[in-house]
Amino acid sequence: MTLELSARDRSMLDGEHGPSAAAAMKILITFTKAVGAGSLLDIAGAHIDGCLYHGRAGLDFVERLVEGGGRVQVPTTLNVGSFDLIHPGMVKMPAAEEVPARRLMKSHLELGCQATFTCAPYQTRFRPDFGQQIAWGESNAIVFANSVIGARTNRYGDFIDLCCAMTGRAPAWGLHLNENRRGRILFELAIADPQPSDSLFVGIGLVIGQASGDRVPVIAGLPQPRDEDQLKALGAAAATTGAVALFHAVGITPEARTLEDAFHGQVPEETIRITRADIDQSLARLSGVPDGAPLAAVSLGTPHFSHEEWMRLLPLLREIAPGRHIPIYVNTGRATLTRLQAEGALDGMEAFGLIPVADTCTYVTAILQRLDGVVMTNSGKWAHYAPGNIGVSVAFAEMKDCIRSAAAGHVVRSAS
Repeated sequence: MTLELSARDRSMLDGEHGPSAAAAMKILITFTKAVGAGSLLDIAGAHIDGCLYHGRAGLDFVERLVEGGGRVQVPTTLNVGSFDLIHPGMVKMPAAEEVPARRLMKSHLELGCQATFTCAPYQTRFRPDFGQQIAWGESNAIVFANSVIGARTNRYGDFIDLCCAMTGRAPAWGLHLNENRRGRILFELAIADPQPSDSLFVGIGLVIGQASGDRVPVIAGLPQPRDEDQLKALGAAAATTGAVALFHAVGITPEARTLEDAFHGQVPEETIRITRADIDQSLARLSGVPDGAPLAAVSLGTPHFSHEEWMRLLPLLREIAPGRHIPIYVNTGRATLTRLQAEGALDGMEAFGLIPVADTCTYVTAILQRLDGVVMTNSGKWAHYAPGNIGVSVAFAEMKDCIRSAAAGHVVRSAS
């Protein structure tokens, strides 16, 4: 297949926009040919997943672009890094790793990226619109943008997402195109719940992530969510246990007003019925920790806590007596944190053990003070990754039970 390039694409490739733009375009063209796309398309924004330090190669790549005078061509947000730059000293890392990790975050800013440092860019002023073409990294952000907003992005990995931002272009393939956004597999929910819990959405996400493979899932019978945070939890879980980058919820998400809309008038390749027992089993696999187990910490906000989630959390904290010693870490975006501070919402909350974390997340870097006990979370994504990433035992539960457990000092779960 011959790749069609615009005059501007060719001028970038020829170095007329500088060596960094030329390098980014060369890499992007190679990638585009590899995936079989015949052309490039304009993007309205990008979200970069390469700020978390994994080794020298990532830093070398970004610094080479900086040295070549590179600048992103579209509004570009940044995923979490290895440090909370708002709260110096929170992350504990050897100097040999700290210096390049901080440099990696700074280098992205030198390319003109926005200092968002959040896994939830859809909670910032850079939230895309329905139908906009974007190039996003970070699995939960991708599935949220495609599913809940109806923007269009593939699952872009490190380096390719930045090449898209540097050129303002992306391959015309995959979920950028109408024909690839139709549903392929149908999940029918046999659940009637007028006030569905957060864990229900997590459990549904876990099930469809494991069963969908690379097919776009359609969910029929999903209870009406309280807000988009419950859809955020569903998408994050589905992207964690599988390769889901787009789901349709009939009557809820914007491209699925009807079942026919979701499948573009075609029939599903497979239909799977999900029962409450299926959901309970998927949630049980997140944690084998029994009630009463000693608690070391609580970690919330993976993906990053929204302002609305904070407004549900803070009253729960006030219900418990101040002075408890089980820390409650809450990962959130710096824009959300700034808003809360301006509102005075966090004043005095340290007395309840609250520790806000910005710019990073407790499951990807050394923040938790203790790793020798159980950490409780309401996040399916955190519960899935933290044991392997930081070596902790995890108890999963609703947010209210996490706060009750922090007050009690051991795992407490509500009777089902």
